[in-house]
Amino acid sequence: MKDPQSLCLQQGIKERIATIAAIADHLPGVVVVHNIRNNLSVEYMSARGLQQIGVTLDQLQEMGREFHSRFFNPIESADYVPKLLHGLLTRNDEDEIISFFQQVRFQEQEDWMLHLSTIKIFMRDEEGLPLLTISLAICLDPMHHITAKVNRLLEENSFLRLHYQKFAQLGLREREILKHVSLGKSSVEIAEELFISEKTVNTHRRNIKTKLGAHSSFELSQYARAFDLI
Repeated sequence: MKDPQSLCLQQGIKERIATIAAIADHLPGVVVVHNIRNNLSVEYMSARGLQQIGVTLDQLQEMGREFHSRFFNPIESADYVPKLLHGLLTRNDEDEIISFFQQVRFQEQEDWMLHLSTIKIFMRDEEGLPLLTISLAICLDPMHHITAKVNRLLEENSFLRLHYQKFAQLGLREREILKHVSLGKSSVEIAEELFISEKTVNTHRRNIKTKLGAHSSFELSQYARAFDLI
């Protein structure tokens, strides 16, 4: 049997969620309430969001933290969720709101849908410690040019985290040559610009491909863009 304090807290959570649930379906986005004490499980999601990802609220609540890896870009989530929540909850500021981009996968869709989300602390316990967070996620028009640019930045950021160890193997000269190669310059042009022999450039190019495991100019350009060489 639950103790009276726990029952009172649960009742408080229900009442708090009821206040937002009454208007959530009228808001221009998806409302999500997470329980910090219950491993960031979802306490509530508005009907629009449930419909988009194709689950019921009961199913969502049973998933617990798996919700994040199942419906959100797992690479992004693993990076920003801990950082965002740690800072937000540590500061425990009544007025603080954090905004960020998220890539969400809708039901029966392969592509990620870009969202602009905001999050704040929604409820605290009797001691004033954070208990619930509330998020509002707005889906951005996939046809808008800004959406494509943001998606590209997120992809580059994911690439950077996945391949940082490989890139770290490159020396300064190799990074310099990678930059020029990614700009489409030939070995002769690079040699003239850096005052080294063409043979030296070609040796560096082979070493770069080996260290990065890259087999094409496109793969090399991915490294150059992700690590701000071009």
